[in-house]
Amino acid sequence: MHPIESERLRLRRLEPDRDAAPMLALLNDPGFVRFIGDRNVHSEEQAREYIALRVLHSYALNGFGMYAIERLSDGAWLGNAGLVRRDGLPAPDIGYAVLSAYAGQGYASEAARAVFAHARGALGLHDLYGITDLDNVVSGKILLGLGMQERGVIQLPGIESASRLYATPGAAQVG
Repeated sequence: MHPIESERLRLRRLEPDRDAAPMLALLNDPGFVRFIGDRNVHSEEQAREYIALRVLHSYALNGFGMYAIERLSDGAWLGNAGLVRRDGLPAPDIGYAVLSAYAGQGYASEAARAVFAHARGALGLHDLYGITDLDNVVSGKILLGLGMQERGVIQLPGIESASRLYATPGAAQVG
């Protein structure tokens, strides 16, 4: 996969050695833990394993996954964004997270738009979903900004708490 580029960002495949340290920071960022969950990753070695087992496996199995978000102007590692195949959803969902230091600057929204365009164009995916923590209003606005529709609350397998569900118009009902 060639990197996905937008006005300010490059999204590229995650690599265990290259991305372990910034991924460790993201997985333990207070916003990530609050709205996405504690992944119990507390060392660079665990972060390498997380990338290898979860992300690289998704690339191999699905042809997509989460990608590192880098700022074009200086190469800063901002977070990750991409597509996830999740039990309980009939099609991939768009996921994104940025480090708190970069929150509120439009990076998550820009990355989500780039993933959405890549999914629709290069991957030919029509039906897409998104889930958010019930209290994550900002993330919900990003999904609505992609043209998704709120579909209510859902309890997905493997996710401790209920999530707010979003989907592209015409996507199958869930739950």
